[in-house]
Amino acid sequence: MRMRKKSELPTKLCLQCDRPFAWRKKWEKVWNDVKYCSDRCRQDSKRKT
Repeated sequence: MRMRKKSELPTKLCLQCDRPFAWRKKWEKVWNDVKYCSDRCRQDSKRKT
């Protein structure tokens, strides 16, 4: 992947907190599966359901 400005990176909305979050290098191979912006949001979603 070539270098991009932060404003050019793809974004998603977190399913838990509804805040936008940007693509990260560590999510490069699993970007389609990422649903939450952080571990905290992921854990909170499991507690509420």
